[in-house]
Amino acid sequence: MKISENTAVSMPMRNLISIIGAVAVGCWFGFGVIERLNVIETEIQLMQSDLEKNTEFRIKWPRGELGSLPADSEQFMLIEYIGTQIEAIEEDLKAILMIQNGSVIEYVPTQGMTDCLKQKRVITRNIGKNQEGMVMQCKEVKAELYEDMGRLKIKKIYD
Repeated sequence: MKISENTAVSMPMRNLISIIGAVAVGCWFGFGVIERLNVIETEIQLMQSDLEKNTEFRIKWPRGELGSLPADSEQFMLIEYIGTQIEAIEEDLKAILMIQNGSVIEYVPTQGMTDCLKQKRVITRNIGKNQEGMVMQCKEVKAELYEDMGRLKIKKIYD
């Protein structure tokens, strides 16, 4: 049998259409499989990239190597502000010390030595000069203050 360009093939038309259809379906199936594989590979690459970024974030965020949130910055500023207020409240001041039997039982901050002596006179007049070993003394002390209903009170006296 000789085959050339001019060789005729006799085949029913429906067989030819069936072969062309089968080839078309085969091509469509092949390209679909290849497309699906490409989509899956892309998803795997994206997940791998996200996993690496997550690992980096998980390690570096607690160390502070990635910066901080605006809320964290605001909290740090508030902490610094409160720290300066506490430092301002720890100060040298004049205070009236109420001493009974050698131990301080009460202390009240005053505006200065003049105010301290004035308050001491008023208190001494009201309770008497010596009432069971109670003595009033004006003294400059270093103290930690706190605010109670708008008034500064002494929390602790430092020696």
